[in-house]
Amino acid sequence: MAQPPYVPHAPGKAARHYSSPPQRGGWRAERPGELPEGPLPAGEGFGHQGPDQGYALRLARGFASQLQLQAGEKRGDVIAGCVMVALKRASLFGRAPVSEDLQVAFDHWGYLDAGAPIELLATRRALFAGPGGPAGYPNRCRIADEVSPEALGAP
Repeated sequence: MAQPPYVPHAPGKAARHYSSPPQRGGWRAERPGELPEGPLPAGEGFGHQGPDQGYALRLARGFASQLQLQAGEKRGDVIAGCVMVALKRASLFGRAPVSEDLQVAFDHWGYLDAGAPIELLATRRALFAGPGGPAGYPNRCRIADEVSPEALGAP
């Protein structure tokens, strides 16, 4: 750190200044958790990877007041399950989630339509029981797996 101008220094002596230490060698990414180049791993339990996935939770707050819930359905469970479907859709397109992803997810399960078919209501009641809790990750994955990529508008 440079010496402030108001601090006296001995006459004839130069002010001290910072100099970097000599470079000791190169740096390589050889960490245990480092993924190799190429496609991301896929399979059971890996979910659907993509950038900035937490943003989907913020976007879901905008839909909370529009949800058409049936008796026994909890808003938190519905949002948690549909966010997972929206993340699946966003990852199919290789981008971060946007509000259209959430709209497609909520529409697919009939949560934005008051006149959803009876068969869909029965299916979603069983699927959306408990995915919002801390142990609900397997339920959220099952909800996302129920929706085909074609139904999400995959290219």
